[in-house]
Amino acid sequence: MSTTTATRRGQGRPESRSRRRVEPIFYLFLLPSLVLFTLAITVPGLVGIFFSFTDSIGIGDWEFAGLTNYIAIFSDPAILQSYLFTFGFSIVTVLVVNVIAFLLAVGLTSQIRMKTALRTIFVIPMVVSGIIIAYVFNFLFSNSLPSAGAAAGISWLETSLLANPDLAWIAIVVVTAWQAVPGALLIYIAGLVSIPGDVYEAAEIDGASKFQQLLKITAPLVAGYVVINIILGFKGFLNAYDIIVGLTNGGPGTSTRSIAMTVIAGFNGGDYAYQMANATIFFVVAVLISLLQLSLTRGRNTL
Repeated sequence: MSTTTATRRGQGRPESRSRRRVEPIFYLFLLPSLVLFTLAITVPGLVGIFFSFTDSIGIGDWEFAGLTNYIAIFSDPAILQSYLFTFGFSIVTVLVVNVIAFLLAVGLTSQIRMKTALRTIFVIPMVVSGIIIAYVFNFLFSNSLPSAGAAAGISWLETSLLANPDLAWIAIVVVTAWQAVPGALLIYIAGLVSIPGDVYEAAEIDGASKFQQLLKITAPLVAGYVVINIILGFKGFLNAYDIIVGLTNGGPGTSTRSIAMTVIAGFNGGDYAYQMANATIFFVVAVLISLLQLSLTRGRNTL
């Protein structure tokens, strides 16, 4: 009896496997997106990598230069400064955004009045253009804040933060975080509302305080959402461009010039092949960071 059953099961396996095969129609639906992605991203990327081994200025004749551009990049202080600023800025902004967004999410999911209206207010920066936000804050940092500092007798506020090469990055972090917090906030709210209320009720019965519930229940259960926000945030901040352009345009000097700004400035200045080599290195670094993030989160249930 058992042998017959096993035989039937064995005979049924090929049929069940054939049912799990992807239908060709799904590949047909995928084809347009694949073609557009290849033409708009893959092909230009490969062309750019090819020209990074030349002396091209973007137009006209060119000759192969081998690894000359790549060797020169590692001894270029301006390029190294842009990498240092970009990674430092990204790490600090990720920390600031996630701490603020998490605390706001906890408050906006608690039993408070007008929490729906407050959620709407807090997500407004998310829908405003980054360059517009940057110009508004540029005026505030350059005019309103120094005037307030002079009136209050605070000497270090009497001059614009954007004109200080040691403090300009703080203004960029503040403005970038102001725009990025709403996106992280929505993800944290989604994570918090998915936690069953019975868990908190059981904790209260056991005598756990609100702070203990936050540390022992809320934080572990939203850890997956923290990972998501860190990955998305770090990826976005590495490509920072428009807010920096609107605030400092990479200044004072080149103290706040990001990698993206350096690459684009090089394209406009005739260093096409040189900056393509820079962009290729940045692409490789970004891929390595992504692989590291995937290896750290592999096997975990992030949602």
